[in-house]
Amino acid sequence: MNILHPSITDIKQLGKDMHQKYISADPFPSIVLDNFFNEEFLGKVADEFPDLSKQKDVKKYDNHNEKKLEALGEKHFSESARLLAHFLNSQPILEFLQELTGIKETLLPDPYFLGGGYHEIKSGGLLKVHADFNKHELALLDRRINLLVYLNKDWDESYGGHFELWDRDMKEARTKVLPIFNRVAIFSTTDFSYHGHPNALACPPDRSRKSLALYYYSNGRPKSEVNHKPHGTLFVNRSGTKNDVTKEPITLRSVLYDLTPPILIRLAKKVIRSN
Repeated sequence: MNILHPSITDIKQLGKDMHQKYISADPFPSIVLDNFFNEEFLGKVADEFPDLSKQKDVKKYDNHNEKKLEALGEKHFSESARLLAHFLNSQPILEFLQELTGIKETLLPDPYFLGGGYHEIKSGGLLKVHADFNKHELALLDRRINLLVYLNKDWDESYGGHFELWDRDMKEARTKVLPIFNRVAIFSTTDFSYHGHPNALACPPDRSRKSLALYYYSNGRPKSEVNHKPHGTLFVNRSGTKNDVTKEPITLRSVLYDLTPPILIRLAKKVIRSN
């Protein structure tokens, strides 16, 4: 069975055709594509999505800034989800993304699915507006692209769960994307690409917001895209919303990361991997 929708016969050419739309998007380079995948195939991925709240080795966030579930790696992937995720890390998709985004540096996938893979948000859950972590923890590569596959069949507008893209001044969401089945959101990640799902999910208790997240990296990036040293998620306040986000706690790890020269960090990780 083909993974992509039958209408997509040349994925690389599609990237070229959509490039201008991508780079001119407001508030930052991004695009939303509907019916990107073969509907029957993606239906299997959606139907086989597990209840992450009942699985072991799942990261559970439950704080003011984020209430969500995140699978660790591909351990909980079904056979069809694994096939999809591996395809999204393959040469054809990398070439598509290279053409779509116009990024000059060679894009690389993340076979570890660090921070990616299965994501699930239950009723009442949310993810406040933020800029993503900007370095791969293991490879120390620069995070450049997010690709989100939504898996929510018969998703009513009243449920919410919109993926929002905010302007740099955090005055308004310029784009709001309903996370419906077979919809893909792709966007460039910088220290200023503020996005999230900031309002509590209003779906019925027996429903949840499900997605598959893929991140792509490069060795080096334009200096204009970063305003910080390597960092984790940076949550930001929406204008006019009192106590919108809370400051993330400072950890010993983040302090050491800030104080240690990059060459020593790379050396330490090589030593760890060899043991």
